Amino acid sequence: MPTGVALRDARAQLFAAAERVLTRNGAGGLTSRTVTEEAGVAKGVLHRHFADFDDFLAGLVRDRIARLEAEIGELTEAAGSATLVANLVEALTRIFTPVNLGLVGVVIARDDLRSRLRATTPRGIPILTEAGTCLSAYLDAERRVGRVTADADARTLALTLIGTGHLLFAGELGALPDASAVREIVEAITVGAEPGIRP
Repeated sequence: MPTGVALRDARAQLFAAAERVLTRNGAGGLTSRTVTEEAGVAKGVLHRHFADFDDFLAGLVRDRIARLEAEIGELTEAAGSATLVANLVEALTRIFTPVNLGLVGVVIARDDLRSRLRATTPRGIPILTEAGTCLSAYLDAERRVGRVTADADARTLALTLIGTGHLLFAGELGALPDASAVREIVEAITVGAEPGIRP
């Protein structure tokens, strides 16, 4: 493969290639070789832009976190629209994509990667921690418009949704759960938090 070919945005191209590998082969198939082969570039391209593979993975995780925060941020700005349950089902579906699930597995498996990510995610598991913070902000916004009760603990609800959602999405033997299964867990978790809806 020619090495003198200039890439328009090598980082974005490598990140997109890694996401395709994760979607197709899972966390176990993600290596520097599979990423560069998928991107159609020489292996040295990755090392010109990143100190090593863990540095590349840290950049990829941070990129996914930024995208997720923007997506859930849009939901927070639209608090009061659609229904609380429908919005939370949508949020969980955006959080637990095959790529994000794969990256959570990679983060858990790689000590050096976790250490590097501590600079931006000092506690918890990167991606899941930020997703929980975003959901908590969304639930607070819904409380301000009266769709979540004043005494509901938004942070606890958010963490419960993240933990249960992770188990649901990661536990289906490689297949994502259908919308009705996601809706069922969201309804069970939020039943006491919506005004007028008590268990």
